[in-house]
Amino acid sequence: MDAMQVLINRRSIRRFKPEQIKDEDLKQILEAGEYAPTAKGLQSPFFIAVQDKADIATINDLSRQIMGRDFPSPYYGAPTLILVFYDRGITNDEFGVLDASSAITNMLNAAYALGLGSCWIHRCHQMFEMEEGKALLKKWGIKEDLIGVASLAVGYSDQEQPKPRPRKENFYKIVK
Repeated sequence: MDAMQVLINRRSIRRFKPEQIKDEDLKQILEAGEYAPTAKGLQSPFFIAVQDKADIATINDLSRQIMGRDFPSPYYGAPTLILVFYDRGITNDEFGVLDASSAITNMLNAAYALGLGSCWIHRCHQMFEMEEGKALLKKWGIKEDLIGVASLAVGYSDQEQPKPRPRKENFYKIVK
């Protein structure tokens, strides 16, 4: 798929088929995140791809607790979640969030280019400050000094592709 078409047409998907994505596609999405630009080239982001249904249910529960309301599926039934962190031992909070955000954008675009749907979801920071979130990291053998930034819901779309909204006028200015 043409890169500009991916950038222009990718939209958040909020309804997913239960079918799991292919391992090759997941690896390509993670690789796209791995090659995102980072401050000083320090490569501070770290990703955890979760496909275990019980762990996804736990993550949905944690998200509901933070939202303070019952929500059927904060991750919209996606069969794969990609949790995005940065390592505070590598960079500071400002650069860590920017680095992780750059990686998330790359992964969202890669998912679309592969024919998958995706959605950027916040609350990762709060979830992994909670004891239940820390317990998940421990279960997965992940060090606790990672700082959550956001997560991606990824899967095969079960909805029509949303159309891009019209862009606002005067979005940019070129100064020569």
